[in-house]
Amino acid sequence: MFNTSVFDYINVLQKTADAAWIRNDVIANNIANATTPGYKRQDIAFEDELSKALRHSRYKSMDAKVADLKMNRLKPRTYTDSANYSYRMDGNNVDIETENVTLAANQLKYNGLTECLNQEFKNLQMVMK
Repeated sequence: MFNTSVFDYINVLQKTADAAWIRNDVIANNIANATTPGYKRQDIAFEDELSKALRHSRYKSMDAKVADLKMNRLKPRTYTDSANYSYRMDGNNVDIETENVTLAANQLKYNGLTECLNQEFKNLQMVMK
């Protein structure tokens, strides 16, 4: 088999798009529970994990950093955001307006990531011709 790094960026883009898709579900769940007493907002930690993984190889080029990523260790993690903070007396900390803005921003991010993935595959297809 060939030892190639042609899919390194595609794999990172795919992982990031998967994290954005999961974040979309989490935000939708937050919106659905905006009136549930005691519910605490959740979010996904992924970008910080990716940034940490890329900083691990400090003196390498971006291509080398991406090639060195351990993709199986790079996973989105759900966490409860501001668990001790509440907007209302019932203990809920979901602000519906913030969630809607976050959802719109996340959808734009996901659309951009899928466009980047499509462009990467077009580039590969052009090289193979």
